[in-house]
Amino acid sequence: MTRQPLASALRLVVILDTGVAREANADLEALARRAAQGGATMLQVRAKRESASEVADLARRVIAAAAGLPVIVNDRLDVAIAAGAAGCHLGQDDFPIAEALRLAPPGFWLGGSGGTPEEARRAAAAGAHYLGIGPIAATGSKADAGDAIGIEGFRAIHAAAPDIPAVAIGGVTAALIPGLIAAGAAGVAVIRAVVGAADPVAATRALRAALEP
Repeated sequence: MTRQPLASALRLVVILDTGVAREANADLEALARRAAQGGATMLQVRAKRESASEVADLARRVIAAAAGLPVIVNDRLDVAIAAGAAGCHLGQDDFPIAEALRLAPPGFWLGGSGGTPEEARRAAAAGAHYLGIGPIAATGSKADAGDAIGIEGFRAIHAAAPDIPAVAIGGVTAALIPGLIAAGAAGVAVIRAVVGAADPVAATRALRAALEP
C-alpha cells in the first residue's frame, strides 16, 4: 500500500487519548474505525499513563482498525517503531528529534511541538517533518499545554519555521478552522472534539467539512 503524502495526511489528525477515552467510556479501536469513517486523515495514539507494552499493544490494535490511515504514536519513539507505526510525535521534553532521525526507519515521520517561535525553530532545525502548534484555544486535554495562542499566535509561530507543514492543535473547533487554514495551517489535530463526542463519525465529518469548504 502506498502511503499518502505527509501534507494530506495532516489535514485532520484525530488524537486517540486514553485518558479522554476513559472519561467518555469509549473504546479506542471503535473510535479509530469511526474517525476513519468520518474522514480523518491520520490518527495519533496518546497514552500518558500506560506501560510501553500496553501502548505497543494499543498502537497495533489501532493500526489494524484504522482502515489504512497512517497512525503515529505520541512521545514513545521505541513503541512507534516496534509497533510499525507511520511515525512519532515528539514534544520539547521527549526523545531528541535529531537523534530520533538516526534511529527511525525510512519514510518514518517525526513531528515536533511548537508553543513559541523559538520552539518551532528548534524543532525544525532538529529535522522535524511537521509541527504541532498550539494550544489555539483553552483545552482540558493537556495539563501543561500553556496559554492559548489564538489564530494570530499560530500565524506568528508558523512564520518562524515556514518550510515545514504545521498542524493547529488545542481547543480547535470547526468554527476556528477557516481562520487557521488562512493563517497557513496544513490541517488541525483534535482530541475531545471527536473522542468525547456522542457521535464520533458525525463530529469527524463536521470537522472535515470545515476543512474542505
